[in-house]
Amino acid sequence: MPNLGIAIVRQYERGVVFRLGQVRDTREPGLRFMIPLVDRMRKVSMRTVTLPVPSQQVITRDNVSIGVAAVAYFRRVDPVKSIVEIENVVAAVSQIAQTTVRNVVGRSLLDTVLTDTETLNESIKDILDKITQQWGVYVHLVELKDIELPQTMQRAMARQAEAEREKRAKIIAAEGEALSAGRLAEAADVIAAHPIALQLRNLQVLGEIAVERNSTIVFPAQFLTSVEALARFAEQQHAEAGRQPAEPAQAELAPAASSAHN
Repeated sequence: MPNLGIAIVRQYERGVVFRLGQVRDTREPGLRFMIPLVDRMRKVSMRTVTLPVPSQQVITRDNVSIGVAAVAYFRRVDPVKSIVEIENVVAAVSQIAQTTVRNVVGRSLLDTVLTDTETLNESIKDILDKITQQWGVYVHLVELKDIELPQTMQRAMARQAEAEREKRAKIIAAEGEALSAGRLAEAADVIAAHPIALQLRNLQVLGEIAVERNSTIVFPAQFLTSVEALARFAEQQHAEAGRQPAEPAQAELAPAASSAHN
């Protein structure tokens, strides 16, 4: 049918018409007519193309060898340039994408590659977009999808992460101890001002321990009270014993005084 001057252009395509080898015009989707045996049509797909960038070994700025794979999304925006300016636009974009990924990652540190991939993706996209504009191609997006680290580097990073977690755990534990010490000091002040609070706390602890019925509980509060009562009783007895010898002496002095008066 193209030789007879009739062509059907699909919705996602554009038709570039060559008349005797020269670009004549671009045809929109639909049924299109041409001059038989004179015009030739090349159809160009305008859909977005997913282009995987295979993994390649890259040496970062801090001399670490890693494997980097990516994926690029692009589409043709100028059907004439995508045919006239370059022979195979997909192969060209694939090769320039591999080169750009290697160059951008090679100028970056390993920590940047692992933590700031969005900046690297944007840099790669901008470089590709500037290069492919002359081919009538627009790059939508570039993403680093796989980063392979050496086994030794993975073990070193795992040890670093574990040490960092232990550091945070110790700091949190120290902060908890400091807060606990402050609260205990405040509780001690309250108990010193209100001794009955200690008894209430002991009763609360006793209730918590009593949940386990197979435990033997020694409650020292009554014992301490008994010791204090015994000490007070001993003091009273000692005071009374000190006063008893003085009373007979006073009784002997009383008759002597009466006789002297007589």
